[in-house]
Amino acid sequence: MRILPILSALLVAVIFYFAIFDRATTLAFMERQGWYSPAAETVAENDAAADGENVTIQSTDNLIKVVVRRSEAQSIDSAVILRGQTEADRQVDVRAETSATVVSEPLPKGTFVEKGQLMCQLDPGTREASLAEARARLSEAKSRRAEAESRVPESRARVVEAQARLEEARVNQNAASRLSEDGFASTNRVKTTEALVAAAEAGVEAANSGLSAARSGIDSADAGIESAQAGVAAAEKEITRLQITAPFAGLLESDTTELGSLMQPGSLCANIIQLDPIKLVAYVPETEVDRIQTGAMAGARLAAGGEEVRGAVTFLSKSADPTTRTFRVEIKIPNPDLHIRDGQTAEILISADGAKAHLLPGSALTLSNDGTLGLRLLDEDARVMFAPVNFLRDTAEGVWLTGLPDNIDVVIVGQEYVTDGVQVAPTYQELSQ
Repeated sequence: MRILPILSALLVAVIFYFAIFDRATTLAFMERQGWYSPAAETVAENDAAADGENVTIQSTDNLIKVVVRRSEAQSIDSAVILRGQTEADRQVDVRAETSATVVSEPLPKGTFVEKGQLMCQLDPGTREASLAEARARLSEAKSRRAEAESRVPESRARVVEAQARLEEARVNQNAASRLSEDGFASTNRVKTTEALVAAAEAGVEAANSGLSAARSGIDSADAGIESAQAGVAAAEKEITRLQITAPFAGLLESDTTELGSLMQPGSLCANIIQLDPIKLVAYVPETEVDRIQTGAMAGARLAAGGEEVRGAVTFLSKSADPTTRTFRVEIKIPNPDLHIRDGQTAEILISADGAKAHLLPGSALTLSNDGTLGLRLLDEDARVMFAPVNFLRDTAEGVWLTGLPDNIDVVIVGQEYVTDGVQVAPTYQELSQ
């Protein structure tokens, strides 16, 4: 059996006991031997003892030592920082509205086209003949109306003539009736005049019916004219659909349809985009959306090449995305030479109202027991207290934080080893460090 390892283990155990559990006895023994000289707690009188007050200097041997930095809030431009991308101001797929064969040479993609420039010409086929037929029908309908109008005066004359005959028949009937009452006319004569009155009334009705028919003929002719005009308009519209033109000035993102291709309604002729001006599009979290106003100035740095551009906010959505709970914001940027492309990544800064903030190292941040992000601060008695913060911006020099008093003492080293209310021994760091 080996005795030496056992003795060594016992010796180590004794040393640990006196060093940890009976540390006071060990320190007293070391002091008697001259191996240790602790800083005893002393009391010194104030040199300016005019008021007779005493100042007590407490020992700091048992206090946790931390490094502290004094910070003063600075006024900064609290821009909202977002990450987004460029987007064409307008983009559209130009499609056919009719069926026909392409008879024009295709334009290559990348071509700049002006507004109204021809991109696809379609074969007219028999559309010109259809237009001529529609115009002939319109002329025929107009002639029918003229004929119907000419019948109206004739019908009115017949009505007047029939009314005159009715008046004459009524006069003869009245005379025959009086003569018959005096015995100067026979009953047959009275009956004859009554029959003439009835015939005259029927003639008036027939004349009025003829006048109504003439007027109906005019209405029918008007309906025929409107129908013929609609046919002419449809034939003319069909002919205009044979020329597919650019709705705005822009770049072709695809070749136009090849010569001889058969196009159906909805077939793609070309894709065209407008890049001047170009939009910067980003999505703002709901915690920052109230800080942005339409018309606010904004700047961006493009990921490709680091080019910096400027513009103004032109749109801020009032409705949040249901999935991300963010709001779309758009910024228009001049792009006269079209060097900024659609879909480039950009870091965007939108100007907002200024705020006071502290610039501190990110390592000083810590979490409270409930997970709140904040800092450990010192009060007048060098006691620790936790202060929640709002993260404003991250820079190479540190992080900008708000939600704090203007002047603070921040624990930047050792904050993870202290809790609220604990008194510490601070060592203040120079700002130049």
